[in-house]
Amino acid sequence: MADLILGTWIVEYAAVVFSWAGALITIYGGVFALVRIVQREVLHHPIKYNDIRLNFTNKIVFGLEFFIASDILTTLIAPSQEELILLGAVVVIRSVLGYFLEKEAEEFKVERD
Repeated sequence: MADLILGTWIVEYAAVVFSWAGALITIYGGVFALVRIVQREVLHHPIKYNDIRLNFTNKIVFGLEFFIASDILTTLIAPSQEELILLGAVVVIRSVLGYFLEKEAEEFKVERD
């Protein structure tokens, strides 16, 4: 029984760590994009908006992958039918969002070249 409790605690802790990692990666990407925009607009650095978008999009997609991992781990602890359906919906929505963001990022790469 103690092994089960320890295992549950480890999974809960990992889910929280992954959730925080996703949030921090997304926040970092947003702050970095804002800094780059200020450098472009105020300091007149030769930075292309597409480069800023590409970097920010990549950070969002990377952060979404951590959120999905966190949701999967959370559902592993006590999966009810409702939680499994909710997880499925969240994973589908985040995966579709990630797919279209990646597709958009590929378009930015093509425009850059």
